[in-house]
Amino acid sequence: MRTFIILVITIVVSHGCAWVELSDQGQQVRVIDANAAQNCEHLGQTTATVADSVAGVKRRADIVQANLEKLARNTAADMKGNAVVATSKIVDGKQRFDVYRCGN
Repeated sequence: MRTFIILVITIVVSHGCAWVELSDQGQQVRVIDANAAQNCEHLGQTTATVADSVAGVKRRADIVQANLEKLARNTAADMKGNAVVATSKIVDGKQRFDVYRCGN
């Protein structure tokens, strides 16, 4: 059992950044702040959720945030949006985003 836990931790540490893949469409979506979204069309909201710990080991906050943003960007692309704004703090690996379509 101990070997299994060590293996899981090793995999998590070495592949922590690769959990969420950004889709081709998601690459076209920007993360912006609320001020930049003032002249954009609000399309809706999405909630992104990722594991913030694995086998009792907390994942790095920057990796969790990057994964949440990737998920939000992928969802925004599905909604025909091209920008997202975080509207909540990260709590237990979960964060809310507003989705927008902004002009060029």
